[in-house]
Amino acid sequence: MLDLRPVGYIIGLLTTALGVAMLLPAAIDYLAGDDHWLAFTESAIICATIGALMALAARDSVRSTLSLRQSFVLTSFVWLALPAFGSLPFMIGEPHLSFTDAYFEAMSGMTTTGTTVIPKLDDLPLSVNMWRAILQWLGGLGIIIVAMLFLPVMKVGGMQFFRSEGFDTLGKILPRAREISRGLIRIYVSLTVTCLLAFMLAGMTLYESFLHALTTMSTGGFSSEDASFGAYPGAPEYIASVFMVLAAMPFIRFVQVMQGHIMPLWRDPQVRAFLRWHCYAIGAIVLYRLIRHEDAWEPTIRETIFNVVSTFTGTGYSSVDITAWGHMSFAIIIIVGLIGGCTASTGCSVKVFRYLILIESVKAQVRRLYSPHRVTHIRYDGRRVEEEVVNSVMAFFSFFILSFGLLIVALSLTGLETKTALTAAWTAIANVGPCWGPEVTANGSISRFPDSAKWLMSLGMFLGRLELLSVFVLLLPRFWRQ
Repeated sequence: MLDLRPVGYIIGLLTTALGVAMLLPAAIDYLAGDDHWLAFTESAIICATIGALMALAARDSVRSTLSLRQSFVLTSFVWLALPAFGSLPFMIGEPHLSFTDAYFEAMSGMTTTGTTVIPKLDDLPLSVNMWRAILQWLGGLGIIIVAMLFLPVMKVGGMQFFRSEGFDTLGKILPRAREISRGLIRIYVSLTVTCLLAFMLAGMTLYESFLHALTTMSTGGFSSEDASFGAYPGAPEYIASVFMVLAAMPFIRFVQVMQGHIMPLWRDPQVRAFLRWHCYAIGAIVLYRLIRHEDAWEPTIRETIFNVVSTFTGTGYSSVDITAWGHMSFAIIIIVGLIGGCTASTGCSVKVFRYLILIESVKAQVRRLYSPHRVTHIRYDGRRVEEEVVNSVMAFFSFFILSFGLLIVALSLTGLETKTALTAAWTAIANVGPCWGPEVTANGSISRFPDSAKWLMSLGMFLGRLELLSVFVLLLPRFWRQ
């Protein structure tokens, strides 16, 4: 029988920490003279109390290690439980959402997706928009830790390839977690503060800079404005583009940079491909838009850079209506959203590493066609890629495509238009954020969607953020019988 007490202990601690985090938006409203701080204080007390009781009840079971099966359960249960607690302020206070809408908003935040059910953001209390940003920032930090600590151990989607990067944690997850987490937090906080200061220098207020620094570095995309980044044209768009790119790069390389080793960052095949593919997408759209004589060259380049980077990294900010750019530009935007960022970053979707492995696998198969007796090895970053890694990557692609297709069909059955169902499935499973269709409001809200569609999208966000296979394994009866 699987012992779930260590899992409950960690979730209890995280729930308590989430309750403490609610005190920040409560303080913002209190200082602003808004009585809404009481809703966050009440939510904080509920979260901290339940979390502390959970941790106390399971503390005697805590060991220095987690088993492989406990790691699978922990990664899934954390992203199911924390959004439930994180949704409390949305129900107790403004905007007084139903549980379905509140859970969706919190899940969208924790998974750094960025899709919202709130039809009017401009009129929300300061604390509510800040809490949405905090959820994304915490979710971004959490997914980096999961990607570096747990997914390589669980051999999810080829991530076992990265176990030799100095983060082999099998059999000693908790001790290594403390060491690794401290380094990650330092990098994450440093980049967030730098982003905040850059936004302030560009003319944004302290509140706007802080909120958008949180959602930029988490590649989450929540904004306090209905117009998203359309409310901050010019320099803030360039600044956000730079930090979105940084947030979608492998954080292990930033740790190495802090240690004085700069070249591994530049030599990383993921980073090089990630930047190169950005240039291809931006160049193609800019050229297409200039040929169509849509606008002056500077706004065209700025808007294209910002919106392509936002979609590529899975952030989900928008500054203009990209559907007005033409069918080719829209198709490129959809494609880059299905690529995503680098592994061990806050970026989402399939990830650059898996596409590089897929490309090398296709090349190897082509070589075998004209030279069947030739021994061909797939290599990545100068290292041989084992067959197990290739098979894991292929399994991930298969599950991703299958899940994407099934989600489109399921959303269509809820009554959504075809375009809406397709883009809603795309934004959920790839954790991108924007969605288009007649049912989508002017600020990108899906408040008009039926509840069944919102739950399906919540499931898609959950599966996409945890890279599918780590969740599907829990559905196997044999997993629980071992």
